[in-house]
Amino acid sequence: MTSTPHTIRIHPNDNVAVVVNEGGLPVGTALPGGPTLVDSVPQGHKVALCEIPKGAEVRRYAVVIGHAAESIPAGAWVNEQRLVMPQACRLDQAPASDPPANLPALEGHTFEGYRNADGSVGTRNLLAVTTTVQCVAGVLEFAVKRIRETLLPQYPHVDGVVALTHSYGCGVAIDAPDAIIPIRTLRNLASNPNFGGEVMVLSLGCEKLQPERLLPPGSFPIVDQRNSLDVVCLQDEQHVGFMSMIDSILRQAQVHLERLNRRRRETCPASDLVVGVQCGGSDAFSGVTANPAVGFATDLLVRAGAAVMFSENTEVRDAVGQLTRRAASPAVAEAIVRELAWYDAYLARGQADRSANTTPGNKKGGLTNIVEKAMGSIVKSGLGPIHGVLAPGEKLKQKGLIFAATPASDFICGTLQLAAGMNLHIFTTGRGTPYGLAECPVIKVATHNGLARRWHDLMDLNAGRIASGEESIETVGWELFHQTLAVASGQKTWAERWGLHNDLVLFNPAPIT
Repeated sequence: MTSTPHTIRIHPNDNVAVVVNEGGLPVGTALPGGPTLVDSVPQGHKVALCEIPKGAEVRRYAVVIGHAAESIPAGAWVNEQRLVMPQACRLDQAPASDPPANLPALEGHTFEGYRNADGSVGTRNLLAVTTTVQCVAGVLEFAVKRIRETLLPQYPHVDGVVALTHSYGCGVAIDAPDAIIPIRTLRNLASNPNFGGEVMVLSLGCEKLQPERLLPPGSFPIVDQRNSLDVVCLQDEQHVGFMSMIDSILRQAQVHLERLNRRRRETCPASDLVVGVQCGGSDAFSGVTANPAVGFATDLLVRAGAAVMFSENTEVRDAVGQLTRRAASPAVAEAIVRELAWYDAYLARGQADRSANTTPGNKKGGLTNIVEKAMGSIVKSGLGPIHGVLAPGEKLKQKGLIFAATPASDFICGTLQLAAGMNLHIFTTGRGTPYGLAECPVIKVATHNGLARRWHDLMDLNAGRIASGEESIETVGWELFHQTLAVASGQKTWAERWGLHNDLVLFNPAPIT
């Protein structure tokens, strides 16, 4: 615990600062060059640096995060009860495209990956079994356990087997316009670079999402001149008894495992990386330490020619002006507005808005509202121009910095980024989460020293050293960049070592019948 009072003020125009000291600061503490605290202020929470009259702007990140609900004296704790959240900015008034210059190229950086026939590159060599309906999930879970126990030891160059299970496929309005989102998500998940072009499908037989609809001809890569789907259908008459189904799954899995086992890592340029960045369990340090470090690494990756996706609609909505201004073209700016407007309408149908995003943990960690959270979230995207936009479930087809429009839910965002082609994930957290994905490695970045110390065997990188003054954003950003290349080359993350992963969760805005 630091004995000297330590606060961080992001911008000279801010009238609040965040308390860094573990355990917070007690009433009566004199801030160096600032006021004396009239309230005890917890770690990560804001203190007023001057008197803020009722109705006046409260600024952090040089942005208005709210207006004072009452007169706030200098040295007071600025919390949710003392702020009125501003209205969302109008999307039709978002600034025009005025992008910064492309960042200078960064050459000579490589990783050891698995090349695929379609030109993509995997960071892992996995057998994935795609499902058409949730009904088969239990059978597949049993089969995957058998594959791990009896087959995988024979194939030492295969990293693992994953079941792409989900809650879709039947009991849904499959012809509704918005049904395209979960269907294309599942379709694109099957061709994730980490699966080596091997497509194996488990079907029940009577579901609405038939294998041919999920993966029509031309929608999946052809490996070794094969041009038909490998489908195991549980309702086929050939299956007499449960073990007949399991034997059939294992028999087909062995065919794919043999091909996957022949693959070897080879040196690939950093431009073959497709990285997704996300935050979860955010706190007030997210926008001070971890997210800026990720943003610095994002710029490095884009400079090296890679694709980097940032997402989370409600957590960028209040920064739409920054996004459209950074758009590489008017068409990209229009696409950003279009996706955020669609999501505004989606929330409105459920009688909700962006303010529903913040969690009790966010607030306990010092994030007063979604405006403040968004300003800290957006810095994961770095400083460069935004080169493209993806709608939910779409496949990425370009390099550079991409806004992948997804819900902010950790699990749904991760699923959609996987469907876009992500082969490595970077995830920041302040409150702490054991989040992981079976389908690709996840580098977890802690926002403060306390979390990194307590969860020393769950966090892969400690960005809290920035707040304590031990390291700079630049040094931690470079550290993350090099760690990304190492993990892409096979170095295991903590989530991989423990075998921790979350279920895939589809975004399905269409009706359920």
